[in-house]
Amino acid sequence: MPNSSELPLSEMIQEFYDGSTLLALILRDSYKAEGIKFFTPSDFSQQLGYMNRPQGYVIPPHVHNPVPREVQYTKEVLFIRSGRVRVDFYTDAQEYLQSTILESGDIILLAYGGHGFEMLEEAEMIEVKQGPYAGEQDKTRFQGILASQVRLES
Repeated sequence: MPNSSELPLSEMIQEFYDGSTLLALILRDSYKAEGIKFFTPSDFSQQLGYMNRPQGYVIPPHVHNPVPREVQYTKEVLFIRSGRVRVDFYTDAQEYLQSTILESGDIILLAYGGHGFEMLEEAEMIEVKQGPYAGEQDKTRFQGILASQVRLES
């Protein structure tokens, strides 16, 4: 596999849309850059950023001020620690759109629309999302696609 300096940016950061709605953003394990970069729009209730700082760089101690926020949709971030996972993207109307493969080290921010997963190998994932969790009120479950229907993003 080529090193990250040989990969096009579009292969290291991938966005998946339903029309103009950003469904998901994937930061591939191969991504590397200097400094700080945020990939999400500033109005997203969950922010995804990347930092690469040299030895000795200091982030001054700080606290985050209480600022009232209204969260309407849960945005999830998954860190794929190991394994391979297929993620399937759906419209809000539960129509299947396409799929892609996540590999060890990849990070995905799920912003809008529906999604489902199939573990292609034993997989470890870490999930981060806003709380408090509302249990079954937090999601609407629907039937997944059949393996024969999978359309992988190219």
